Amino acid sequence: MELGSILEFLEKKTILVTGATGYLAKIFVEKVLRVQPNVKKLYLLLRATDADSAMERLNQEVIGKDLFKGVREKYGSSLNSFVSEKMTPIPGDISREDLGIEDFNLRDEILKDIDVVINFAATTNFDERYDVALGVNTLGALNVLNFAKKCLKIRMLVHVSTAYVCGEDTGLILEKPFPMGEAKKGNRKIDIEEEKKLVQEKLNELESENASEKEITAIMKDFGIERARMFGWPNTYVFTKAMGEMILMHMKEDLSLLIIRPTMITSTYREPFPGWIEGARTVDSVIVGYGKGKVGCFVSRPESVLDVVS
Repeated sequence: MELGSILEFLEKKTILVTGATGYLAKIFVEKVLRVQPNVKKLYLLLRATDADSAMERLNQEVIGKDLFKGVREKYGSSLNSFVSEKMTPIPGDISREDLGIEDFNLRDEILKDIDVVINFAATTNFDERYDVALGVNTLGALNVLNFAKKCLKIRMLVHVSTAYVCGEDTGLILEKPFPMGEAKKGNRKIDIEEEKKLVQEKLNELESENASEKEITAIMKDFGIERARMFGWPNTYVFTKAMGEMILMHMKEDLSLLIIRPTMITSTYREPFPGWIEGARTVDSVIVGYGKGKVGCFVSRPESVLDVVS
C-alpha cells in the first residue's frame, strides 16, 4: 500500500494496540498521531493493575518519552485534551482471556468500536522462561485472535512476529506460513496443548520440591531452550513466536490477518528524528559497545549483510 492509501485507511479508524509501552508500538503510535491526527481512537493495552496506573504508564512510558517531543510541541497546552480524545489506556494482559480487561463496560465499548487490532506484545528475551514465553508469544497471540474475532466491525488483525522464526535456515528463505505443528527438524509434531501440559507439570514438580524462584527461573529457561532445539529452533523466543504464528494461521477462519516479520530493529532512521533508541536489547548491546570503544571488531565474513530495520 502507498503511504497515501494507508493514511486514508487510518482516518476515522479505531485501533487496539497491545504491548503499547514497547519500543515498536510507541513508534507506531507516535507516527499515527503525527501523520493522521484524524484517527478516531487508539486503545492502548498496558500491563497495569487499574485505570489510574495504566494512565500513569501512558504518560511516563509513552507520551513522556523523547520520541513524542514533536507531538508535544505541536499541541502544546492542548496536548492533554488531544491525548484524552485520541488515546485510551487499558489495563490488561494478553496472556489472559479477553486480554485481562476486567471493566465489562469498557470491554463492550472496545468490542463495538474496534476496526483494527495490532499485536505488538511479546517477550523478546532469547532465553526467557519457557512458561513466560509460551504464555505471551504463543498463547497470548491466541488470546488476541479470539478477542479480535469478537470485535463487531473488525477489518484486520496485524501480528508482529520476527524474521528469525526461520530458525537457522540459510540461503533464500521464502515468506510462507508455518503448517500447524510442523517442526523444523525430525519427524516429531509440535502439539501446543502438550507443551502447555509439560510446562505445568514442570512447574508443579518444582513447587513440590520447594525450589526457590531463582532455581525455577533457571530451570524454566533451560527447559525452553531444550524444547526449542528439539524441534529445530535455536532459542525459546523464536520457537514460541513460530508457534504463535501457527495458531493464528490455523484458527483465523475468515478474519483478515497480516503477519509482519521484521529483522533486528535498532533506532529511528529519519522520523520523527534520527537515532532514537530505547534500552539495549539484542544487537543494541553491540552498537553500544562499539560506541563506547569496547567492541573493536566483529567476527564475520566480508560478504555478509547485517540486516537491521531503522
